[in-house]
Amino acid sequence: MEASWRQVAGGRGRARGRATAAPSSGNGVHLRGAGGGREKGSVGAAGPGPSPGGAATAAAAGSSARRSPSGPGAPQPSAANELMSQRKFEEIKKANQAAAKKLVEEHFSSSSEEEGDEDFEGKRGKIVANTFITYTTQTDGDIRELERTKQYVNEAFQAGAMTCLICIASVKRNQAVWSCSGCFCIFHMPCIQKWAKDSQFLISSPLTDDDFGKRDYSWPCPKCRFEYKRSDTPSRYYCYCGKIEDPPLDPWLVPHSCGQVCEREFKPPCGHKCLLLCHPGPCPPCPKMVTTTCYCKKAKPIPRRCSAKEWSCQLPCGRKLLCGQHKCENPCHAGSCPPCPRVSRQKCVCGKQVAERSCASPLWHCDQVCGKTLPCGNHTCERVCHVGVCGECPRSGKRFCPCQKSKFSLPCTEDVPTCGDSCDKVLECGIHRCSQRCHRGPCETCRQEVEKQCRCGKHTKRMPCHKPYLCETKCVKMRDCQKHQCRRKCCPGNCPPCDQNCGRTLGCRNHKCPSVCHRGSCYPCPETVDVKCSCGNTKVTVPCGRERTTRPPKCKEQCSRPPTCHHTSQEKHRCHFGSCPPCHQPCQKVLEKCGHLCPAPCHDQALIKQTGRHQPTGPWEQPSEPAFIQTALPCPPCQVPIPMECLGKHEVSPLPCHAVGPYSCKRVCGRTLGCQNHTCMKECHKVTEVDASTGKNKAGPECLQCEEGCSKSRPPGCPHPCVLPCHPGECPPCVQMLRIKCHCKITSLYVECRKITTADVNEKNLLSCCKNQCPKELPCGHRCKEMCHPGECPFNCNQKVKLRCPCKRIKKELQCNKVRENQISIECDTTCKEMKRKASEIKEAEAKAALEEEKRRQQAELEAFENRLKGRRKKNRKRDEVAVELTLWQKYRYCLLPLGAVVVLVFAWYIAYDVD
Repeated sequence: MEASWRQVAGGRGRARGRATAAPSSGNGVHLRGAGGGREKGSVGAAGPGPSPGGAATAAAAGSSARRSPSGPGAPQPSAANELMSQRKFEEIKKANQAAAKKLVEEHFSSSSEEEGDEDFEGKRGKIVANTFITYTTQTDGDIRELERTKQYVNEAFQAGAMTCLICIASVKRNQAVWSCSGCFCIFHMPCIQKWAKDSQFLISSPLTDDDFGKRDYSWPCPKCRFEYKRSDTPSRYYCYCGKIEDPPLDPWLVPHSCGQVCEREFKPPCGHKCLLLCHPGPCPPCPKMVTTTCYCKKAKPIPRRCSAKEWSCQLPCGRKLLCGQHKCENPCHAGSCPPCPRVSRQKCVCGKQVAERSCASPLWHCDQVCGKTLPCGNHTCERVCHVGVCGECPRSGKRFCPCQKSKFSLPCTEDVPTCGDSCDKVLECGIHRCSQRCHRGPCETCRQEVEKQCRCGKHTKRMPCHKPYLCETKCVKMRDCQKHQCRRKCCPGNCPPCDQNCGRTLGCRNHKCPSVCHRGSCYPCPETVDVKCSCGNTKVTVPCGRERTTRPPKCKEQCSRPPTCHHTSQEKHRCHFGSCPPCHQPCQKVLEKCGHLCPAPCHDQALIKQTGRHQPTGPWEQPSEPAFIQTALPCPPCQVPIPMECLGKHEVSPLPCHAVGPYSCKRVCGRTLGCQNHTCMKECHKVTEVDASTGKNKAGPECLQCEEGCSKSRPPGCPHPCVLPCHPGECPPCVQMLRIKCHCKITSLYVECRKITTADVNEKNLLSCCKNQCPKELPCGHRCKEMCHPGECPFNCNQKVKLRCPCKRIKKELQCNKVRENQISIECDTTCKEMKRKASEIKEAEAKAALEEEKRRQQAELEAFENRLKGRRKKNRKRDEVAVELTLWQKYRYCLLPLGAVVVLVFAWYIAYDVD
């Protein structure tokens, strides 16, 4: 079964490669004929040139023919020759296979390019859409006006979309073209030149030699019939915008485009130019932004597209109408205001009738005769309702007789008589005159017999002048179509245009010319044909005649064909021609053994490679392509995952349905041994459960036995190992003694390990206390009064300390903690203040005396200095010197100052102790 499925997989790939390479067998792929003969080509030859593989094949065939003589007397080849021939055969075979593989790869790449065309078309559509999106993103952008331009640009990009309507052939990138300025249809340059030349010749052919060349004959566009002058006949190939002559072929530009900015004037002209790159078709609406106001000029100017700069504010117009009474109530509009729609009662011009009429036409005439008396007083006005005065009587003044030869001055009440002379008026024939006397009324018909010539000028006959003469001779001149005779009786020479249908088959080969019979080439077929996809939902419109060479459009609809396998519906895929692709849906058939649904891809129409086919007899014979047959395969083995538990019950893994059974997960057993501390380290194995109630984690008889010591973790703080072997449950309490330091780090204490490890924080503090006073010193300098304790000492010192005032005269004993907290302070009293005042006075006096002494000393030094400079004149000095006598204070001040300070101190000390 698995081998058949491998054949299906390989067959699908090879069949896909064969189907891709088959269409190109005519381009160099020549297989062996039915008669066994050899073809000239080779697998490796994809073109007209020789193939390396084919040349090698021919050389090998020739050499083998020369080395293999036939005949009864020929010597038999040696083993070396056979080996060399076999080696060359293998080399040539490999070369041929490599050439075939290269050819298949090329066809695969071409098919992948065709598959990528759809993605390219989608990207191209996005590029075109992004090109025109700026025309609709701002105010008043209208995408409907861009459809024609977008259509021409899309057709320019699509291969074979542009068609010359004259020759019904595709317009290629490298062909010179001409674009009509009216309908923007594109034609081949030679086609439009021939069309213009033929049109001018047909128009000028009926003219005489004197008129030929004196007039500028126009020629029409084959599609829109837009008239062009003779000078407008295209003679050179330009791009769409007309800037570049013979634009170069650039695959990155629109075909026949120069790639520069278009810059053609917009129609209707607005002063701006087209901003797109050189493009086919009409220019889009002007995208420039201008600031304009509304029609009625009431709204503020706003920025708008130049192509839609005229806009309405939708407010009432308000302009006065032509009636002069009412205002226009229509919303803001362009152009003149419409007539006043209101109705009012208005009099006619003569004022006899009043009617309800539109206010827009206040002047109207009734159907009554005026009837007013004329100035003559005898007649009334016979004019219908009119404006102004009636005027003079038409019978007053001088009047002519009926023949207009005599004048009479008569009252208006009398009629003009006949003059009696001959009438002599020209009759209707325009040749003879009336022979009757002056009479009233019309003249009679001309009855004179004359020699008349018929209208064509071929026959004459005598007959009454008033009767026309038409002969029975039919005109044999050719009409303007130059195909049919006039055949009109008595034709004067101006034969009418041919009124028969042309009926010639058009270039499309489907329709006949619907125009009247004409000269020259018929206009292109105006019909269009829809080329549809396989389902008919997607279509592309092409000119009639192009449907045979146009590829059907790629349809985006889903294929609606019925499935060819057992499924009720096909896989969703695009509409296509030819057979549907193989079904890849899950089979979903019910398997017989397990009842599950088959999850494999549908295999009702699998391709199976045929084996045992004919082998090539020599290197010249091309290897035949593998043959595949389409058949239904049985369902593969069930792959539905079934949850299955391993032997050791570690995991439940999904196994394929066809491979369900007991298995080992290759993990460590992991069941808890009897010690309740370790697990079994054997690989996953079968375990016999002694007691089902104990659970899956208990070891069985097949598991290992624990032989290790106790490795349980000890209580926090216990450094001693457990003395028992590996055992279940908790370890016994540790009874060994531990040596620890007390809180004050002076005394060593001995405590059981279990007490210290099981105690909480408070108990541990009690066990670590030595019951002595704490030796630590408080910040205040006194010793801590608490018993041995952990952490910092409490700051609650109650020892008595002495506190003095700032001058140290008053003192008191207070608690240390209150003094440290600055809760109590001692201030100086009035006595202290008085003592301070006296002491300050003494200090000021001492300072003043010291200052005076310093001044004298400086003065003496100054005088001594001056004396040394000027010299001493003892005699004069003694005569002028004045003796200065020192005071007692100046003499004994150095002895009195220390004595005074001692007295002040003794007095202060006495006062202080008296206060205490």
